[in-house]
This record gives sequence, C-alpha cells and structure tokens, in this order.
Amino acid sequence: MIIDFHTHICPKAVRDNRHNYFDGEPAFKLLYEPPKSRLVGADDIVRVMDEQGVDISVVFGFPWRNPDIFKMQNDFILDAVARYPNRLIGFACFDLSANDVAKEALRCLEAGLSGIGELAFYESGIDEQCLDQLVPIMEICREKDYPILIHTNEPVGHMYPGKTPITLGQIYNLAARFPDNTIVLAHWGGGIFFYNLLKKKVKETLTNVYFDTAASPYLYRPDIYPTAIKLMGSDKILLGTDFPLLKPSRYFKELDEAGVFGKDRELICGKNAERLLGLSISSAD
Repeated sequence: MIIDFHTHICPKAVRDNRHNYFDGEPAFKLLYEPPKSRLVGADDIVRVMDEQGVDISVVFGFPWRNPDIFKMQNDFILDAVARYPNRLIGFACFDLSANDVAKEALRCLEAGLSGIGELAFYESGIDEQCLDQLVPIMEICREKDYPILIHTNEPVGHMYPGKTPITLGQIYNLAARFPDNTIVLAHWGGGIFFYNLLKKKVKETLTNVYFDTAASPYLYRPDIYPTAIKLMGSDKILLGTDFPLLKPSRYFKELDEAGVFGKDRELICGKNAERLLGLSISSAD
C-alpha cells in the first residue's frame, strides 16, 4: 500500500484563471505566477497515481487568506474525496490570520476531511504570534485526534520561491508548545531531526512529530533517507511528493539509490500514514 501524504489540488476556477487570485494573496502569487508552476485537479492526480502505482493520496489546496476562497477550496477537496473515496484523503487548509478559521476547521472535519494542512507562514516564519494563532486549531485536532501538517524548510542554503524565514528554534518551539498533537512537518522539518543526537530534551520533544519528504529530490541527496532512519527511525518518515511539483517516481528512484527496502520502505511509503490516518487497509504483519 503506497500512500502519498503531501499533494496539492485546486478548483477549476483557480486552475483556469490563476491571475484572478493574485490580489491580496502574495504567497500564492509568488509561487504560482510563473506559468510553469502546475495546478491540477482531482482527476489529474488520480490518473498520475494510477500511472505511478500510488494507492492513496492526501490532498489539500493552498493557505488562502480570503475566507471565500479557502471555503471554495475546502468544498472542492470535500467533493474530490466524495468522488474518489478509496483514493483521496482530504485536509482542510487556510491562512491562520483569517477570521473564523477554527469554525472552518470544524466544518471541514465534521464533513469528512481527515486533518488540517498544509498550513504555512510564508512571510513571518513560525513566530510567537503564529503559535498563538495555532492554539484553537491545535485544540480541535488534539481533541479529535487529527494530524496537522505544517510547512517548514531548512533555514540555510539556497533560496527559492516559498522558502520562509523560519528558524530551527521556531520549529522546536512549535513542537514544544503542542506536545500532545500529532504534527507532520513538511520538507523534512527543516532538518530539526538532526538534533536527535543531543542527549537531552529534543528527542522527547519530537515524540509526536513526523516528517514528510516533500521536495526532497530538490533539497537533499538520497542519503538523507538512511541518515534520517538512523537518527529517528523509519517510523517517523512519511512519503510526500508535493505533487504536482514532482511525481512519485522521483522519490522511488532516490529510495532505491539510498538502499531503502524492506520494512523501512513499507513504513515510509504507506504504513506510517495508515497509522496516522487511522486506516486499517493493509494486511497484518
């Protein structure tokens, strides 16, 4: 069972006329003004899943500021999940600075979505104000035992569109502030797991934190996989492709190159996601 934990789809209105959605949405404009930045719908992702051998994808949109747009998007995700109930699992997404996001989170979860994300803080990083804004969403997810997916990135290295001014301290403070939530950090969590080598506190603080591999072929050499497995265990890693940015085959190739097979590969490519999403669809070990 192959599960892709990090993919993006969006409504036809946005796909066909993206320029109409740039006003008041600087992050969306930054990422999607270039025509080569692909936008896809539910039918598109299922077709690629069939081609690539992916059984289930977790789908979500973009953290819009405008409530009318993020409600439209979340309704689109709900419809996609209803159309492909055995293939797509949906998360609700929005910008935390918008009004009534807790109400929107509850609406979406009660209607059948399975988590929250990918939440992002493109301009601020995850500062104290952002942590405060997260509180009501974290409370909802903790009470209902839903995962929450947060955009993170490495704070050093080359710049690229969507790279936020985040620090490792901010990522660590996020985990420390919400220790009882199931948190998935996108893009390898900015590398925070490297600090599992410290003797005190970090490993315990990251107990309920998981890491997806989104954009890994652009960011890290394939040996990130055995390194991460050694430092935190394969049970903390989730295959995430960031599709349509990249197709799953790029990740499968890098797993091959890194020599990740057997149980480690099964956990990364599906079983960890099954556990976090409360699925019981694979055969018992």
